[in-house]
Amino acid sequence: MAEIILGIDPGSRKTGYGVIKTQGSALVYLGSGCINAGSGALYKRLQTIFVAVSTIIEQFSPTVFAIEETFLSKNVQSTVKLSEARAAAMIAGSNAGLEIFEYTPRQIKQAVVGYGAAQKHQVQYMVERILKLSGTPQADAADALACAICHGYTSAVTKAMRSTVPVGNFGHGRFQN
Repeated sequence: MAEIILGIDPGSRKTGYGVIKTQGSALVYLGSGCINAGSGALYKRLQTIFVAVSTIIEQFSPTVFAIEETFLSKNVQSTVKLSEARAAAMIAGSNAGLEIFEYTPRQIKQAVVGYGAAQKHQVQYMVERILKLSGTPQADAADALACAICHGYTSAVTKAMRSTVPVGNFGHGRFQN
C-alpha cells in the first residue's frame, strides 16, 4: 500500500518540510519547502509553525508523519526552543490523526547517505539523487525530505520483516531436527 510521508526538520525560526510518496520500492517527490517563522516572540513563531504544518497536511493528505528528534546542543535555550518547535509540528500531525515517527539525525543520515556523520551538502546531494530532482533542495527542505526518505526505507524493511516466515526449528540456541 502506498504511503504519503510528511517529513519535518524542526526549527524555531525555519522549519523544513518534505512530502514523498512510496510507489512499490520507489520514492516519489511530491513537494517541499521551508516554513519561515521569523524572529518575533516565540509563541507567535510556534503558532506559525503549527498553522503552516496543519495547512501542509490539508494540502498533501499524508498518511504518516516523520520528524527529526531534538539533538542536545551546548546551548540549553536553543535545545528548548527546538523542542518547542517540534512539539508545535507534532501537535498539528496528531490533530490530523497521523501516526508520528521520530528519527535521530544520525539515523536519517545513515539511511540517506550511508554515513551517520554526513555533512549537510552530502544529505542534499543524496536527496537530489534518490528523488531524481532537477536541482538541489534548500538545506532545511533537504533535511525534511531526508527524514521522509528515512521513514520510507525503515517502513519498507519493517513490513518485509513482518512478512518473513521462520526457516527451520530453533530452540534455545541449538538446531533441532
